[in-house]
Amino acid sequence: MPANTKNKGAKFSLDTLTHQEYKNIAQKHEPARSIFKNCVLAFLIGGGICFIGQAIQLGFMTWFDMSVKEAGSPTVAVLIIISVILTCLGVYDKIAQVAGAGTAVPVTGFANSMCSAALEHKAEGYVLGVGANMFKLAGSVIVFGTVAAFFVGLVYAILGLEGVHHP
Repeated sequence: MPANTKNKGAKFSLDTLTHQEYKNIAQKHEPARSIFKNCVLAFLIGGGICFIGQAIQLGFMTWFDMSVKEAGSPTVAVLIIISVILTCLGVYDKIAQVAGAGTAVPVTGFANSMCSAALEHKAEGYVLGVGANMFKLAGSVIVFGTVAAFFVGLVYAILGLEGVHHP
């Protein structure tokens, strides 16, 4: 719609609509959200993802006679695979619409963000599309984690802390 078009029947003109007026109009038409309901759904679904992860870890410990430490890596790998498959099938996004922040559980949310970016840019080719764009969203998480780890390590080095040692 051209900028100089007048909206018939409305009390405003698109050429004279200020940012604040637009914001007010948008807020009037935005559906009401129940914060309590969203928090409960995020808690339940996020907790469900963690419960599934715990069940997978216990499965590795039981069926393959692994210790807690040994079962950690394959559990993470299985959760990543499940997240990527659900993202490719479009199921993860539907779960995220209901759960909101509950699907941002670090491992599955990170895998979903990388897979979504890769799928979105697949048509541009594997190198310039998938390879170049896969870390757009996830890259900031990687950078933040690396910088935070550096500063925590620096504090530990300055204070002479050696960390926790397990026998």
